[in-house]
Amino acid sequence: MSHRFELPAELTIYSVMETRDSLLTWVEKAQAQTNAPLEISARDVEAVDGSGLQLLAALGSMEVTWWLVQTSSVFTEACHTLGLSQWLDNPYIAANKETAE
Repeated sequence: MSHRFELPAELTIYSVMETRDSLLTWVEKAQAQTNAPLEISARDVEAVDGSGLQLLAALGSMEVTWWLVQTSSVFTEACHTLGLSQWLDNPYIAANKETAE
């Protein structure tokens, strides 16, 4: 199992249920293996809407510690637009930004 979950290119209302199923399966397996925060990459996200970001916000209600390790410009802009900039205040994003570009 990968230590990082890669979000799909489309993270919208049209694909969020499929992504949710994959994400929840991954979270369950990852939590069984480690107590460390889970890493989620949004480097490949080309389309995102409120439903996609709401999926990630729902992880907080599950008491799952996670952080973004990479983001695409589209994902970053959506976070800023919807008031989720705190997700981007992570040293791992800055460290990995060069590898994503």
